[in-house]
Amino acid sequence: MKNYNFLFIILLGFTLTNCGDTKKEENTLFTFDISNFKEHYVFQDTIQLGVLNSTSKEIDSIAYFVNDKKVGSVKSSEKLPFNLKNQKLGYQYLKAIVYFDGENSEATTRVELVSNIQPKLLNYVILNTYPHDTASFTEGLEFYKDTLYESTGQKGTSYLRKYDYRTGKVYKQTNLDSKYFGEGITILNNKIYQLTWQEKTGFIYNADTWKLEKTFAYEKDIEGWGMTNDGKYIYQTDKTEKIWKMNPETQKMIDYINVYSGDSKIKAINELEWINGKIYTNVWQKDAIAIVNPTNGAVEGIIDMSGLKKLIKNANADVLNGIAYNPKTKTIFVTGKNWDKMFEIKVSE
Repeated sequence: MKNYNFLFIILLGFTLTNCGDTKKEENTLFTFDISNFKEHYVFQDTIQLGVLNSTSKEIDSIAYFVNDKKVGSVKSSEKLPFNLKNQKLGYQYLKAIVYFDGENSEATTRVELVSNIQPKLLNYVILNTYPHDTASFTEGLEFYKDTLYESTGQKGTSYLRKYDYRTGKVYKQTNLDSKYFGEGITILNNKIYQLTWQEKTGFIYNADTWKLEKTFAYEKDIEGWGMTNDGKYIYQTDKTEKIWKMNPETQKMIDYINVYSGDSKIKAINELEWINGKIYTNVWQKDAIAIVNPTNGAVEGIIDMSGLKKLIKNANADVLNGIAYNPKTKTIFVTGKNWDKMFEIKVSE
């Protein structure tokens, strides 16, 4: 297992985090009792929430919160056991409000929840190879009604296009204003959603007419990277380890997950594709695809794609980026920025 973990670190270039870093608020009355806290926690763990009472105040009760959600109260200075099984990966922010003598005081700290899932190393076979426009700085790739859609980046050359992937024949294309750097796309409820990189602007088009129906501003102060959907919600990335969950009707962020493999955050999550209940994602500048559990953020599989770059002839080819699942053929299409080829692959253990 240790050899496998080492392989995954090399493969995806994981940055190991300084786990177990507790962050205490200045508080002269009460602090969290961290004497028995572990460096890492996993889903099966239960944490004992308790406070230290350095001034020996007579405590009436304590209310405990995890990520600003109240999880229970205790009388006096009793400890509260809290099970982590339903939490998402990443830092869990702990807060205790201590009530005493008609007053209250707050203590805070944090612990890190990491994944104990061993990702599977998956293989692939190339079923077909198709042409890909070397001028396309691929940022988003998605099938809709058996037609391939692509969004590209770079200011002045960003566009949204749909085309015949077998021949490269373009059916329709719209170019973005030169002030925008195009990013990920997804198509849901007959609407095309497209992100831009640092302009904090998104576009919604009618999928039939390609008429621009709405321009929206990002609700969060984030960059726009990859995009996909599960048939109800939209998911997008922002260059960090986060995958955001968006309401497509309001474009408001309603949740997020942090992507982890073991005790390592996987940053620079990029292009996304929803395939059979999992999120497949490119990791920027890595020749690999990570398969992520959308509920908790755990990496469950890794596909080593490094062999594809050797088949690319374009000297100006950039990184692997672009994943599209064709439900008709049940195969995956992958390409990269300025690649001269697109590959149809089948994945297996």
